[in-house]
Amino acid sequence: MSKDAPIRVVLVDDHEMFAQGLAVILGADPMIEVVATAGTVEAGCAAVRLHSPDVVLMDFELPDGDGAGATERIKADVPEAQVVMVTSFDDEAVLVRAIEAGCSGFITKHKAAQEVAAAVRAANAGEALISPSMLARLLPRLRQNPRGLGADLTPREVEVLKLLAGGASNQQIADALVLSLHTVRNHVQNVITKLGAHSKLEAVATAVREGIIRHA
Repeated sequence: MSKDAPIRVVLVDDHEMFAQGLAVILGADPMIEVVATAGTVEAGCAAVRLHSPDVVLMDFELPDGDGAGATERIKADVPEAQVVMVTSFDDEAVLVRAIEAGCSGFITKHKAAQEVAAAVRAANAGEALISPSMLARLLPRLRQNPRGLGADLTPREVEVLKLLAGGASNQQIADALVLSLHTVRNHVQNVITKLGAHSKLEAVATAVREGIIRHA
């Protein structure tokens, strides 16, 4: 996507009025284009394959499955798409499943429209959409399933991982390590690639499971 092109979004939610209203609100932002809406896992995955969006806003409860399962399929089909879970749930088990599936973060359905638009922009920029306090609550619940990943991480990349696990943004990591934002982005992408992850959150989850970093 060119720097000036709008962020392409697919909405997946079975509440038609909510999805249509959110599409209108997001469509009013000149930097966001809603390219499709869908009400089921199957329709959502098909829309993502067809449109290759930058960001997918995904409901958790869908008639033919759930958002975590849909996210896994989307990440297999279009790995560069950032999936944000839009949910009324604050059940930690639900959120952990979303992280492990490769979601970039969460927003709740009662958030103001401008916050949803900001979340789309942040997800498109590769940021993790989760508060540090919520991340700290969820990390101990991640399933332990070591696969021997991360042996090739450099000491600097492990430092970056630890800051990500504390909820730091790319800019905050750059400030903490006295690095350029460009360098931090490269480190973050290297971490994600080496851990076989699809997002910052999934990279942190994998690092905790592998014992590379410890949760607080």
